[in-house]
Amino acid sequence: MHQIEKILRERILVLDGAMGTMLQRYKFTETDFRGERFKDFHKPVQGNNDLLSLTQPDAIAEVHRKYFAAGADIVETNTFSGTTIAMADYDMEDLVYELNFESARIAKKVAQEFTLAEPNKPRFVAGAIGPTNKTASLSPDVNNPGYRAISFNQLRIAYKQQAEALIDGGADLLLVETVFDTLNAKAALFAIEELKEERNLDIPVMISGTITDASGRTLSGQTAEAFLISVAHVPLLSVGFNCALGAKQLAPHLEVVAHRTELAISAYPNAGLPNAFGAYDETPNQMAQQIEEYLEKNLVNIIGGCCGTTPEHIKAIANLASKYSPRTLPSNTVAL
Repeated sequence: MHQIEKILRERILVLDGAMGTMLQRYKFTETDFRGERFKDFHKPVQGNNDLLSLTQPDAIAEVHRKYFAAGADIVETNTFSGTTIAMADYDMEDLVYELNFESARIAKKVAQEFTLAEPNKPRFVAGAIGPTNKTASLSPDVNNPGYRAISFNQLRIAYKQQAEALIDGGADLLLVETVFDTLNAKAALFAIEELKEERNLDIPVMISGTITDASGRTLSGQTAEAFLISVAHVPLLSVGFNCALGAKQLAPHLEVVAHRTELAISAYPNAGLPNAFGAYDETPNQMAQQIEEYLEKNLVNIIGGCCGTTPEHIKAIANLASKYSPRTLPSNTVAL
């Protein structure tokens, strides 16, 4: 049993908050994104946050440090778009291995600093594997519903490269997150299982879907329960939801999966719903009050924040989570 699995039985683990929200505070310009290395690159790169792991590594480390100091047990690597598929927008596919490796290495170094200072509260790094900007289940062309912009195999190859680099860089677990198309996620899970078999390693894997609207479904049309059933054959550490909704709106969907699985349950909602300008107004206290429902109902094992959340939000959530027991897990194994 992994160390993190043992800790999950003892207390609720706290995940970090939004990387993008924090990076916006730095107000990095195109020049900052490029750094010295990419100053003559042929395409604009501002907005490619993953690239900052190479050009502004101190800022990435500082964000991780702030989240750990706020009480996070787990931070995510700065690799949400770290596949050749997503990096094709910037013509930076060749950088994918390095981006993931360096992002994991930066996060791991900070995690080790905190673990050394507080050995009774070990810190972990989750290799963040985002959904890519393409979907295997839906056609992007309304006039050709049978068309697909990406195949399962193309996704598998891209995800495998990303997962390999994250593991090599020091990630303690892998997090397939913001799943809007379960077929994309299944390609990622398949690639990870392939990698585990080839390398004879057993790394914990988390999966987190995203409910995109009030109907309670993912973008590819699955309910929370259907999403759970679709991935239940894979050995997972946890299943849960993040992004898209605020804490209050996410509660009923968490309840559905919590009552239908023996896996650990994770939740990291947005800081409410975005306002007319795309910003998030929910304060740390407001968000913590809503998350208390999860804790009172014994729904979660891992809790954190997504879009709009900051170290202040994570601190409020961590303080609250420390007062509650984690959702009960089977004594023998975390898997189904």
